[in-house]
Amino acid sequence: MINDEQLDQFRVNGTLLRVIRDISPENDVKGIVVAWNEREVMIRKANRKIVKLDRGYMFQPFVDPRPELPPV
Repeated sequence: MINDEQLDQFRVNGTLLRVIRDISPENDVKGIVVAWNEREVMIRKANRKIVKLDRGYMFQPFVDPRPELPPV
């Protein structure tokens, strides 16, 4: 789970993130952190829509290569 300090750093810097939800890259969410609480993170996508995602997902800067995930 991502911590508050990391989320605040991403928000302040305006870092474009990749949120990895499962093994399929097509299901990744790309956007910037807008807000969060103890369970969810709000991400603004490029089309300006906001999505709420669970904090248990993997968050990483978009410029970093996507890690290889083992099949489930």
